[in-house]
Amino acid sequence: MKRAPLALALAGLLALPLPGLADSHDTLPAGVQQRIEQLTPQVVSWRRDIHQHPELGNREFRTAGLVADHLQSLGMEVRTGIAHTGVVGILKGGKPGPVVALRADMDALPVTEETGLPFASTVRTQYNGEEVGVFHACGHDMHVAILMGTAQVLAEMRDELAGTVIFVFQPAEEGAPAGEEGGAELMLKEGIFADLKPEAMFGLHVMTSPLGEISVRTQGQLASSDQFRITIQGKQTHGGMPWNGVDPIVTASQVVLGLQTIPARQLDATKTPSVISVGAINGGVRGNIIPDTVELEGTIRTFDNATREEIHQRLERTAVSIAESAGASAEVVINKGYPATINDSELVKAMAPTLQRLAGDQFKEASRSMASEDFAYFAGEVPSMYFFLGTTPAGQPLAYPNHSPKFNPDEGALPIGVSAMTALVLDYGKRQ
Repeated sequence: MKRAPLALALAGLLALPLPGLADSHDTLPAGVQQRIEQLTPQVVSWRRDIHQHPELGNREFRTAGLVADHLQSLGMEVRTGIAHTGVVGILKGGKPGPVVALRADMDALPVTEETGLPFASTVRTQYNGEEVGVFHACGHDMHVAILMGTAQVLAEMRDELAGTVIFVFQPAEEGAPAGEEGGAELMLKEGIFADLKPEAMFGLHVMTSPLGEISVRTQGQLASSDQFRITIQGKQTHGGMPWNGVDPIVTASQVVLGLQTIPARQLDATKTPSVISVGAINGGVRGNIIPDTVELEGTIRTFDNATREEIHQRLERTAVSIAESAGASAEVVINKGYPATINDSELVKAMAPTLQRLAGDQFKEASRSMASEDFAYFAGEVPSMYFFLGTTPAGQPLAYPNHSPKFNPDEGALPIGVSAMTALVLDYGKRQ
């Protein structure tokens, strides 16, 4: 598919109003306002380039190169190859002040794009032994472009900048390939903040909420995500004579029901929402044979990390006890995924007013999301605030969700994101 002439495309974009941008500029110094306006066509260009050349986790070679070249051109100290393809830029301001970190994730998903955009991805690659399309179906192309723009705005005013800004371009948020480590957890493991630790960190995610809406909440905003597998061991026998064996199918059914009593009857429902879902049951090959084993697979989600550990303990005890009561046995394996993303209450209290001034009446308290996000690892190390940025224009009848092959965030959100990240850095510096 041919790419539309960039000048024509940008002319069309800039001829349209960018909801929220005028309001956001009212809260920024005049020089910063002008920089963001002038930079917007370049931010759009970066986004479209990254969108057209998506890369899966731990394979973001081209994207990382683009980012590193840009940060170096701004005169920053640049570190590459962190957690495979991660890039970090360090901008030292001309005035004393705090160390603040900003993060963008770079990886795409194994999804074939169906947006019909003139800059749509046609990339294909191998994933888990299959040929797949590659598409920025979660908007990480937007995140990278926003942070590249923020880096340029702040670098151009470094003499006026109080403190130091660490720009973190992270690989593999959607997960590393099988058998590999990656993402925020590996960046921390490799000592990303060993020499220079921020006292606050900010990140954003584009969502299908209304264009220009900015939302955040204290404490748990995105859920933890763990996978479990339970193997019920029974005793195979004839389906017409079940008393001669131990039926793992009936036992597994009892376990499925028993697991639902954990969030419904065993956990304090006033503390945090929690979900245990069984998504797969496998066992048996024929209707008149009771099999030896049945496997259950499912997911655990919650917004509190202490509750997360409690669920793990209760899940194993419930499955093992029910199986033993039926004369069977149960083996439980829990594979930990991302922790809950928990915003620092004091940081949100201090910095939410900045976002509120940017968004005006489009500033909202974010709803909790049962999706997960590995920004949680950063938030576990540094006081952090993670917020959502809306990308659906008013009047648009249908917004395809993140991870859909038709996910298509509006580029009007790009300068709003640059304004938000820039304002957070500047306002946080004023607090010192």
